[in-house]
Amino acid sequence: MKRRSFLKGSLATGALSVAVGTGLLKPTEVLAAWPENAFSQKSLDAAMSAMGAGSATESGDIKIKAPDIAENGAVVPISVSTPMSGVETISVFVEKNPQPLAASFDLTKVCDGFVSTRIKMGKTSDIVAVVQAGGKSYSARKTVKVTIGGCGG
Repeated sequence: MKRRSFLKGSLATGALSVAVGTGLLKPTEVLAAWPENAFSQKSLDAAMSAMGAGSATESGDIKIKAPDIAENGAVVPISVSTPMSGVETISVFVEKNPQPLAASFDLTKVCDGFVSTRIKMGKTSDIVAVVQAGGKSYSARKTVKVTIGGCGG
């Protein structure tokens, strides 16, 4: 092991220990919880219902930024943004994927309504973004054409 690598590792471990010790970083907040039931659903309606968004209202305040044509369905960059206040959750669904729920993000009160990620698409499909804010669910759709690859082969 090189001295420089050892020092970097020691410094990172020390900083993490100080953050945990002072209460700035709580292990329960770092561990990710995931909606296992929603991720295991096979249809869009069932996955949305499992996320508590079965009766989402269409909203023009939600903007989905994704390519119109994805040359490789294995890596499709998307971002979802909204000016709504009090955003609690942003979920991304791909209608024709074997498991429609692609991603779900729980946001805190201080976060802006924005997420950016890469998803996998099996074939040409609608991307549905669902924003839960103020105890209500809102949605928006965008069609993305997949030319090759994807999770379906």
